[in-house]
Amino acid sequence: MNITVIGCGAMGGLYGAYLSQHHNVTVLDVAKDAIDAINAEGLEIVEPDGTSAVYHPHAATTTEGMAPQDLVIVFVKALFTDAALASDANIIGPDTYLMTLQNGGGHEEVLGKYAAADHVIIGTTQHNASRLGIRTMRHGGSGKTVIGGTAATLKQLSPIAEALTICGLETEVSADVQRLIWNKLFTNVSASALTGLFQMPLGFIATDEHAWLLCTKLVREAVEVARAAGFDFDADEKIAEVRHVCEASPEGVTSIQADIAAGRRTEVNTISGFVVSCASRHGVAAPNHEFVVSAIHALEGRALALRSA
Repeated sequence: MNITVIGCGAMGGLYGAYLSQHHNVTVLDVAKDAIDAINAEGLEIVEPDGTSAVYHPHAATTTEGMAPQDLVIVFVKALFTDAALASDANIIGPDTYLMTLQNGGGHEEVLGKYAAADHVIIGTTQHNASRLGIRTMRHGGSGKTVIGGTAATLKQLSPIAEALTICGLETEVSADVQRLIWNKLFTNVSASALTGLFQMPLGFIATDEHAWLLCTKLVREAVEVARAAGFDFDADEKIAEVRHVCEASPEGVTSIQADIAAGRRTEVNTISGFVVSCASRHGVAAPNHEFVVSAIHALEGRALALRSA
């Protein structure tokens, strides 16, 4: 397959590297120094056991001159998705599948502006990665990737799953992918969001009684919104799972915490903001998540004001 990965950060780099074993892969990024390094020396993936391997996808900063691809995978931050797809629209043809494994929900609405509904793929993955250098990524852990769509049939998406699986990215197709996205969302909209607000690691959320009280309120409210959207979860079970995440990685720094610390814009609109938009759509209240979204945007504004002072 001809595959382009938009966004060569940690996860984009991981997928681009693995997929290049059996497919014609291009990784796109705006960081020219990283692109030049990848083209010169390859993408290095350091595995959990400490071993490493170098892969050689093509790397570029622009899609100029490229033909429509069979598959385009979006791995940029969600707030940049629309702009990235607009600038790379030439590689999206009528037969191109457009796929996202980004955090949060609601991405299909943006992708649907650039591809037909039955060619939009949403999903979630248990793989995780972090950047060690401009051309080096650490593969933190493996697991299943699950994909689905709002209009595509399971049979239609099976070749995509097979294309990923043969490259070491075990993938299955599910008719219940939206439920899986919700299930992954509960930790992000509670503990992760609070690490951003408090600028403290995950362990603090579980050990501070006030932070934990807020965390449980956010989980319960998200469960109610999910139920209104047609997905039934047990709130106590989800709270226990979130607590386990916090206790298993007490020093864990989330992406939203790191973004706020660095004065960068966050993905809050597709994480906590997704809960707010779903609540509004289904006529239920989500005041705690509305507060989180506004508070995080205020912190983004504070960083901008301090830079401008």
